[in-house]
Amino acid sequence: MRTVLERFPAGGPRGSWPAEEFARARREEGLPAEVVMDLESDAFLVIVAQPTGERASGGTGHTDYTATAA
Repeated sequence: MRTVLERFPAGGPRGSWPAEEFARARREEGLPAEVVMDLESDAFLVIVAQPTGERASGGTGHTDYTATAA
């Protein structure tokens, strides 16, 4: 399972990387944040993977995106 920390529109100004900057700040706080692209919404998502017993036991590998209140 993955938790979405923040969403950033893909059409930002040239040279601007707000999703990467946000993720880097979370990593500095100790969270294993990473940036992924959500093609359906044309947005970059900053996510944190949450370990689940299903993946460790050879589950389906299906990824859930659970949005948190911003």
